Amino acid sequence: MGRCTRYILRQLIAALGFVTVALTGVVWLSQSLRFVDLIVNKGLSVASFLLLTLLLLPTFLGLILPIALFCAVVFVYNRLVAERELMILRSAGLGPAALARPVLALALAVAAVGYAITLYFMPASYRTFKDQQFVVRTDLTGVLLQEGAFNDFAAGLTVYVRAIADDGGILGILVHDERAPERPVTMMAEHGALMTADGVPRLVLVNGNRQQIAADGRNLSLLYFDRYVLDLAQFVEPPQSRWREPRERFLHELIGPPAREEDTTYRDELLAEAHARLVAPWSGLALGLIALAALTAGEFSRRGGIVRVLAGTAGALAFLGPALVLERAMIDEPRLVPLYYAAHALAPLAAWIVLHRHRWPAWRRPAPA
Repeated sequence: MGRCTRYILRQLIAALGFVTVALTGVVWLSQSLRFVDLIVNKGLSVASFLLLTLLLLPTFLGLILPIALFCAVVFVYNRLVAERELMILRSAGLGPAALARPVLALALAVAAVGYAITLYFMPASYRTFKDQQFVVRTDLTGVLLQEGAFNDFAAGLTVYVRAIADDGGILGILVHDERAPERPVTMMAEHGALMTADGVPRLVLVNGNRQQIAADGRNLSLLYFDRYVLDLAQFVEPPQSRWREPRERFLHELIGPPAREEDTTYRDELLAEAHARLVAPWSGLALGLIALAALTAGEFSRRGGIVRVLAGTAGALAFLGPALVLERAMIDEPRLVPLYYAAHALAPLAAWIVLHRHRWPAWRRPAPA
């Protein structure tokens, strides 16, 4: 690797790191707003909040890295043009391939990192995120231990808690069960506790009564009790029983034979996700070459830098727009998959052709006398 290549590559890496951190921070803050409801209504702790948001980072990075590479190439090469360094490099004999070498090297590194993210880190972290989110949203303690509020525990089951004691006990409990509308049940207790035995959650009510309307709707059955145990196992579903979304699955799970009925129903969506995992990491190569072609191809001019930046941005949008549309459209129309591959192959090829098809200025060293 030549000295000029290392010089440009160092600047590209620094710019890539800065843009990646900045974009990741912005996206992380925007996505954190999704958990405000869990913090306010479910009492989500700060540690759980940070864990959930950090588990989303691999999903963001797979999308951010190619865009950050485009921004880094635009920034570095535009600065080289503005400070006349590009003119010096060209005068020294560096052609399009030499100028593109740092971008190609960094694009290949970004693609390698992208494959590591999309094939392992993203499904692993997103699977853990969805499991944790499921546990938080179905956490019985988080639902029940809301003082002074009627909580919809499940469809037809409402729980009210007056207060929480310092020792974790529950004071003033009301449970209204109308899952069988013809025979609703209401239970009240002075105090109680939420306990887990053999992995099964139970609500223990102490010193209360159970009221039930008879089927004829006229008679009331009243039962006083010293201790009553309400089994809550039917309301708790283990995270592993969920149907896992495409983003939660590893590549072999996306393309493998269906294991559940839902896998057959959403087969096209699973395969579309697999194709996106295999192709999307190469978008950084296309974006990097598009930026390079826009800023270095053609005749050199001290003016028009903003025009080149706008042209590169337009070229990037012209590639990303159809690529994203195809990524969504091939879920409903699998015949578009070859076109999706073609878009990621033709975009860098077209940028490479534009980079080489130009007239270089006659910057040559004077011939020796």
